Amino acid sequence: MADLAPPVIGLERVTKVYRTGSLAVAALRGVTMTIDEGEYVAVMGPSGSGKSTLMHILGCLDVPSGGTYRLAGEDVSHMTEAALASVRNRRIGFVFQQFNLLPSMSALRNVELPLAYAGVPKPERRERALAALGRVALADRVQHRPGELSGGQQQRVAIARALVSDPDLILADEPTGNLDSTSAHDVMDLMADLHAAGRTLVLITHDPEVAAAAQRIVRIRDGLIAEQPEEAAPAGAPA
Repeated sequence: MADLAPPVIGLERVTKVYRTGSLAVAALRGVTMTIDEGEYVAVMGPSGSGKSTLMHILGCLDVPSGGTYRLAGEDVSHMTEAALASVRNRRIGFVFQQFNLLPSMSALRNVELPLAYAGVPKPERRERALAALGRVALADRVQHRPGELSGGQQQRVAIARALVSDPDLILADEPTGNLDSTSAHDVMDLMADLHAAGRTLVLITHDPEVAAAAQRIVRIRDGLIAEQPEEAAPAGAPA
């Protein structure tokens, strides 16, 4: 019998303390959480709850002060910045509220960037980026720059960029925050499609309607998981 894959995310008693002089602020106070391969999880919490700090740790943008974080079985809790950068590029696809596209580059070149950083040869980069843009229905916009695209199209470029390196985890931080309602629904439909295809998604949001599209919801408050994860409505289910 084949061994089961390790959880994509495994946090055990994770803490994060920020220090300014003699002042210490505990942003996370012992978070334990597991997210398995193929899950679609929304993390919700009010301002100051610790959800932004949690996102930075999940995305290997920061390291815990204490506890253990294993990403797809790899302990990333105390890595150097250089090692974390490598993990981010290999294992995590990011989707941000602000899109974070380079305005001087075409959609194609924006999507190629993670592969360029990884040293993938140019012909393969182009092939994989074109496939990713096709996946998000932008095959006819590959040479457009971000300023020539709508907000919803820019976010789809960002999702293609997140997909192109075939990451273990897609981490989306308020991905509909800058979109009109129609574009927001289109992006959430795309997220549902990615989940249906077996992708592991973690969505950071304050919006209950957006969170309801996830498979389950985890709530954080005062640096702690506030309650047991709750099942969300199935994606596409009537409200």
